[in-house]
Amino acid sequence: MDRTLLLVDDEENIVSALVRLLRRDGYRILKANSGKEGLELLAHNKVGVIVSDQRMPEMTGAEFLSKVKALYPDTVRIMLSGYTELDSVSDAINRGAIYKFLTKPWEDDLLRANVEESFRLHEMKMENIRLTHQLTEANEALSRFNRELEQQVEKKTSEVVRNLKILRISQEVLDFLPVAVVGIGDDGVIAIANQMAHQLFGGGGERALLGEVASEVMPAALLTGVSSSQCRQNEGRKPCHLEDGRDVNYWCYSMGVFSQSKGVVLVIDHDPQSKQLLAF
Repeated sequence: MDRTLLLVDDEENIVSALVRLLRRDGYRILKANSGKEGLELLAHNKVGVIVSDQRMPEMTGAEFLSKVKALYPDTVRIMLSGYTELDSVSDAINRGAIYKFLTKPWEDDLLRANVEESFRLHEMKMENIRLTHQLTEANEALSRFNRELEQQVEKKTSEVVRNLKILRISQEVLDFLPVAVVGIGDDGVIAIANQMAHQLFGGGGERALLGEVASEVMPAALLTGVSSSQCRQNEGRKPCHLEDGRDVNYWCYSMGVFSQSKGVVLVIDHDPQSKQLLAF
């Protein structure tokens, strides 16, 4: 980062002496012979530190530095003047328009040290501004992310609620079908069973079928030949005589044709006169 120093004094020899003293420290030095010229230079240059004389025509150093504080508050401002002028700049010092007050004639090492300190202070200010800006941007990005996340969660929640409603409606429709519907996974466990299935195979609805092994709760005659491969081969209505003497018709559907579900679905009509095939 370039360190730009502005020197303001109406006496050209003073400005020249300051330039000879301070240029060894590697600063980019701008020169002005009045407060007006100093403000013009500040309008077109990024200045870190200003050293200004107090006693100047048209605009005193205190007036100049007070304007600089209002327009460029991040600059570090040093007043260079005589002891006798301390009272005239005390108000500017109290208002913070002046960071340091150094007297003429100056001590070279002390002046160089104060300018160096002022630049370090200015760089700390600028770094704080940069970090604050980054933090603000990060907080804004986090806020945007949180808002987007909330919208996504709200959308997903709405989808879940809608799907639950659809599932409840589907389950209600399934429960009130006049035929028994039983879904059996590849592991042989019952995953779906409507009310009619519970009536036929769950002891009149007293025994829950979900999660039970199909071979333990359903007639063996119905489960013969209902593997996924056999269901694909044997489409259509098939009659079946159960061990308890009931005659039923049943249809076997292999899952996985239109979804990633595995297993089979049995549709059992306990009215042997029925020839209607359910489509679902």
